[in-house]
Parts: sequence; structure tokens; C-alpha cells
Amino acid sequence: MSTVLPATTTDLAAPEAGVTLDLPASRALDTLVGRAIADVPDPEVPVVTIEDLGILREVTVDEAEHLVQVVITPTYSGCPAMDAIRVRIEHVAAREGYTASVTTRLAPAWTTDWMSEEGRAKLAEFGIAPPGQRAAAAGPVGVGLSVRQVACPRCGSSATEEVSHFGSTACKALRRCTACGEPFDEFKAI
Repeated sequence: MSTVLPATTTDLAAPEAGVTLDLPASRALDTLVGRAIADVPDPEVPVVTIEDLGILREVTVDEAEHLVQVVITPTYSGCPAMDAIRVRIEHVAAREGYTASVTTRLAPAWTTDWMSEEGRAKLAEFGIAPPGQRAAAAGPVGVGLSVRQVACPRCGSSATEEVSHFGSTACKALRRCTACGEPFDEFKAI
């Protein structure tokens, strides 16, 4: 019997006697193979892991069969990093003695809201401005005339300007700090 639970699950109830359940993601990530998969770095921004980014959606570990099922959601459709992430997950699982099955799930679409606070801090430490807050998906949409403030990850000044809406990757914009003069990437809020 196999049970796939989302990465946010907290249900750690013991299985019925004689029934073997795969570990829920919250415990699957405590296994060596689960932790190794969660620690796979993003190939485009290697300071953050797939867990930090929130693209790791489900992990199911079958320790008896040495199988691990992983569900990932791309940051955007057509993200070129997904193939590299899939290969890295398969490699990491094999290194731990497991066979990995990696599934890509497109719905619900990934959002920067899924990014962990630790991931946001890692981006800032690396010199990439973390994403700001997204606008609410439902209800009236406010129209603002003010310029969005993005703090420079190097000096902290909010005196920054967008140089290009597209940076080194499609999920980043190129900005420049007018206080310290340094260019930097901003991870776009999606």
C-alpha cells in the first residue's frame, strides 16, 4: 500500500498493524534519501535548494522496495532547469540506494509564496533580492502609481531601479542600486 501526502502534511499517525505505508513527506524528509533530495540545489540559483524554493511538492519513500516518488512543480512552464533537477534527484536517490520516479505537476502553479524564509535569506546573502509580496489572486485589484521598492541586497538601500525586466534567468529581473552603484538580480514575485 502506498500513500502520497503533500510536503506540508503533519499527519504522523502510526499505520495499522500489518500494513506498510510509505512515509508522509514530513517524515520522508527525515530519511537519508528524503533529506538528500530536499537538499538538491537549484541549477540556476545554486545557493537555494529545491525545498527552499518550494518546488519540491511531495516525497514518498518506500524503504522496503528502495523506491522514492518525488513530485516537483516548475517555477514557470518551460523552465529549463527542470530536466537538470530531475536528473539530479535521480542521481541523489541512486547514490542512497533508491530508484527515483520524478513527476512534474503543473497545477497548482508555483508561486513565490511557496519559497521558505530560509530560501529568501539565502538569496539575499548571495546578492539576489528576494521576491516581494504577490498581489491577492481574488477580489478587486488595486492600481498603484508608486514605484515598487526593492532593497539592495548589498547595502540595504531602497534607492534602486529596474534596468531590465529580464535578468540572468527568466525568473529574475536586473536592477541597479543608485546608492552604492551595484547591479543585482531580483527574484520576481510570481
